[in-house]
Amino acid sequence: VIEGGNTDEAAFTGDGPHFNSGFLDGMGKDEAIKAAIDWLTEHKAGHEKVNYRLRDWIFSRQRYWGEPIPVIHWEDGETTLVPEDELPLRLPKAKDIQTSGGKESPLANLDDWVNVVDENGRKGKRETNTMPQWAGSSWYWLRYMDPHNDKAIASPEKLKYWSPVDLYVGGAEHAVLHLLYARFWHKFLYDLGVVPTKEPFQKLVNQGMILGTNHEKMSKSKGNVINPDDIVDEYGADTLRVYEMFMGPIDAAKPWSTEGIHGAYHWLDRVWRLLIDDNNHLRDRVTTINDGKLDKIYNQTVKIVSDDFSHMRFNVGISQMMVFVNDAYKADSLPIDYMEGFVKLLSPVAPHIAEELWSLLGHDETITYEAWPTYDASKLVENTVQMVVQVNGKVRSHIEIDRDAAQDQVEKAAKQDENVEKYLEGKTIRKVIVIPNKIVNIVVG
Repeated sequence: VIEGGNTDEAAFTGDGPHFNSGFLDGMGKDEAIKAAIDWLTEHKAGHEKVNYRLRDWIFSRQRYWGEPIPVIHWEDGETTLVPEDELPLRLPKAKDIQTSGGKESPLANLDDWVNVVDENGRKGKRETNTMPQWAGSSWYWLRYMDPHNDKAIASPEKLKYWSPVDLYVGGAEHAVLHLLYARFWHKFLYDLGVVPTKEPFQKLVNQGMILGTNHEKMSKSKGNVINPDDIVDEYGADTLRVYEMFMGPIDAAKPWSTEGIHGAYHWLDRVWRLLIDDNNHLRDRVTTINDGKLDKIYNQTVKIVSDDFSHMRFNVGISQMMVFVNDAYKADSLPIDYMEGFVKLLSPVAPHIAEELWSLLGHDETITYEAWPTYDASKLVENTVQMVVQVNGKVRSHIEIDRDAAQDQVEKAAKQDENVEKYLEGKTIRKVIVIPNKIVNIVVG
């Protein structure tokens, strides 16, 4: 038993001195574990053992597609590797892929490829099993770092520059086995001195599945499969992309909703009509004049979307962009620099529409390489505030005034408000109490 914590509320899982534990009393957790193992060993009641959860990996498949295993089995019983100068060993081209009817791979039927003879006339057969799909996916990111190198996986310089991968995004169904195999291969390559880092990825994010409308995993047998090509044909790729990003947290399983895809389509249509008229021209409201009405919401949007996207909270970021569009529709003018910044924010989730809007905003070059927008912290708050005006403690009106207005300006505005004047008429003002940016209380008698 370990001492510590309030066990009336929850089990204590930390470290601390043992008590009521015999010869382990007073020891911390690590010390007690070692002492217990030593005692078991000394009394021949047990011994230390490390249990690995890595199961045997069946590294062969009886099918045509997959990397051929570069092994040759000779008629005299010897098994050798394919010479290095003959690598990579590629799948043979075949018009008719037939299974053998037994336990062998379809490659076993391709005699011209299977049967080989060495320089001494010795006959042999190639290994006809192929590698599993995990083989390539266990190291492919290394090849991306130097894809045209025909001498090595990648040059040491490029491996050092790019490794480890900053962010790896993969499906939730691969969260265990694929990660385990990828790390196994990478650590093996590290032990050989091929790669410079012990770990392949700095951060791993597993996105959740998109379920059927019945909240079950999509499958043909259940008849709930949504074909993305059909969605693209009907609504466009940007609509599908926005909807998937807006469905919910990236790591959550989410049910498909036809209403949701309609909503994404109509929102993108609103974005387009905000800036572009029926003649496919930029609206006159888009101007170089900035009346300041959108200062706060634009800078808030840049700040919030930048933060949310960097933390992969795409649904929250898109929600903020929707707020901006709503406010922009209410504005008399749309400052062109704000509209350009908004289109940049839109680009990652709706790249095709964003590219079109960028062009119509007067740019010849692609938006892809444009700098991400920045926000002005001084404009994250309104320049004006609503203040409550009281007379003898009772609310009589509200006034809008500059946030940094001097006290005498605030008092003057409050006294001249038409809803307040009638309560001051014929009375003597004894005192005016001002709580900056909140309340004005006029005391009369």
